[in-house]
Amino acid sequence: MSHHYSGPDFSFPQGDARLDFTDLYAFPKPGDAGKSILIMNVHPSASENPPGHTTSEPFAPEALYELKIDTDGDTVPEIAYRVRFSAFERGAQTAILYRVDGPQAADTADGGRVIVEGAPVSVGREATVTEAGDIRFFAGWRSDPFFCDVEGAKKNFQFTSNDFFADKDVCSIVLEVPNSALGAREVRLWARTLTLGDGSGWVQVERGARPAQSVVLVEERDAYLGGEPKDDGRFLAGFAHALEHTGGYTPAEAKRVAGTLLPDVMPYDPTRPASFPDNGRTLTDDAFDWFMRVLTNERVTGDSVGPHGDLLREFPYVGPPHRSRTTNAPTKPNDFGDNKHERSE
Repeated sequence: MSHHYSGPDFSFPQGDARLDFTDLYAFPKPGDAGKSILIMNVHPSASENPPGHTTSEPFAPEALYELKIDTDGDTVPEIAYRVRFSAFERGAQTAILYRVDGPQAADTADGGRVIVEGAPVSVGREATVTEAGDIRFFAGWRSDPFFCDVEGAKKNFQFTSNDFFADKDVCSIVLEVPNSALGAREVRLWARTLTLGDGSGWVQVERGARPAQSVVLVEERDAYLGGEPKDDGRFLAGFAHALEHTGGYTPAEAKRVAGTLLPDVMPYDPTRPASFPDNGRTLTDDAFDWFMRVLTNERVTGDSVGPHGDLLREFPYVGPPHRSRTTNAPTKPNDFGDNKHERSE
């Protein structure tokens, strides 16, 4: 599967589905090559261990959701977008989006320059979009765009063409930004979630960019999920060992291939078409098939499962959720200042 269920034994980090990072996407805006779309998905709607539905609360108010951007190739971020959420009350939640530039972007901290404040989180099928200048922002429940035959993968790659995620939902954070906001022609991206520790400030509990490898190849799970891409060289031997075992690689070839998977960042040049794994990732890229080819040394080439048909042609691009989580409870009016709100679908 993708980055879903990256806790121990296919559970969630700290047992909290809201903290589970699932996928990262980056691609030029369709019809406007001067802008980019960045999507960070979290919180799967279904649990594997134990099986069942997860909470209807979209995002954790005690958590920090962050997108890191390295602009100079040193695997240290120079730009960060941070999102915090209000408490989920009477079926409603709001978001605040910050941007941080310079050395502070690498900090494990809250705050920054406010870009969007009081943005409503979508809990129904209709997408509520917030605009602030040349930035567009969305947060809320969406149809999970990831596609993969999970059960077939578990059964030694005996695929049945059954897409486990076809009827599943996820919580999306979607940004539309001018390419100039990314700071360079080619950048490296990754996402992470953090929560407040016991008096110790923010603690990173999840991170990643490339799908599947943190679930399948990692031996030191807590160290990996709590680590930084700049230090990923320490996991090279573990990745290589897993590739030798699963793909039958020679030790030298396994080490070479492991080196293409680390550091765990996504390269993205907005001036070129997006295509995983070389440049960003679109919502229709078959990342699981690519990973299966790497994992098995080309012995398994695909699971016969394709992209979902519910994707939107406009922002936020991710399809409507399969299940609405709206309630009839009244919500309090908000003063959103200069932020503009619109609805799509």
